[in-house]
Amino acid sequence: MKPLPLSFFARDTVQVAKELLGKIISVNGCRARIVETEAYGRDPASHAYKRTERSNIMFDTYGHVYVYLIYGMYECINFTTEKNEAGAVLIRAVEPLKGVEKMKKNRGTTDLYNLCSGPGKLCQALRITRKLNGLKLGKDVQVGDDGFAVRRIGVSSRIGIKDAQHLPWRFFVEGNEFVSKVR
Repeated sequence: MKPLPLSFFARDTVQVAKELLGKIISVNGCRARIVETEAYGRDPASHAYKRTERSNIMFDTYGHVYVYLIYGMYECINFTTEKNEAGAVLIRAVEPLKGVEKMKKNRGTTDLYNLCSGPGKLCQALRITRKLNGLKLGKDVQVGDDGFAVRRIGVSSRIGIKDAQHLPWRFFVEGNEFVSKVR
């Protein structure tokens, strides 16, 4: 796996969200292929809509880990983007590759297709916590390219938001069984 350079993340958030599909995330001894992402810029559904202590990382960095808690119980992992603007890409789903038994134990399930098919699920499976928040990609959390080519990218509006639903900023590998199930 060839690590992605930080410059990969310095670009437009929507473009980075698309191009992260098929890439590998490696954390806590586990590896998984990214199969679903969402882009967040300065739109009303984003933490960066208003600059706050929590969203500063989206304004001040690119190529960093941004982990936050939703619903008071689920952690979500993002990678910050854009050199001169606020942005981050939410990793919504991954396909388990290495450390699958460890992931199953972490999640308390044996259902491979339900293991990492949502942002909270993948964080539980990979043991991603807010302790990783703010870290630069490359040591504790690595993102790389193993040459995998995504053939078809699906596009839709983002999931679970009230605002800016018109933006088609959710991207996924079409036909991949590990993509989250939209209800």
